[in-house]
Amino acid sequence: MDDLDAVLTKMAHAPVPASFDAMEARVLARIAARPATRAGLGIGAMTIAAALVIGVVGAGFPAREAGAVSALSPLGPMSSLAPSTLLVGAP
Repeated sequence: MDDLDAVLTKMAHAPVPASFDAMEARVLARIAARPATRAGLGIGAMTIAAALVIGVVGAGFPAREAGAVSALSPLGPMSSLAPSTLLVGAP
């Protein structure tokens, strides 16, 4: 770690290169010169339309019929989950 500390100390005391003088102004000028890219209205409209179609089709055609499942109640009289039936045969 002594080498790293020495290198960082040397860099801290070194003069700043002249090329760094107007760096911020150059960077901001290049950002301003670059045209802003936008997604067109057509792409956004197509995305919305595709999402709506997928949603309507998905809601209209369920994967399978929904059916009532027998209710399991752990406290019911004939439940296989009741504590009395789970402890049968336990020492």
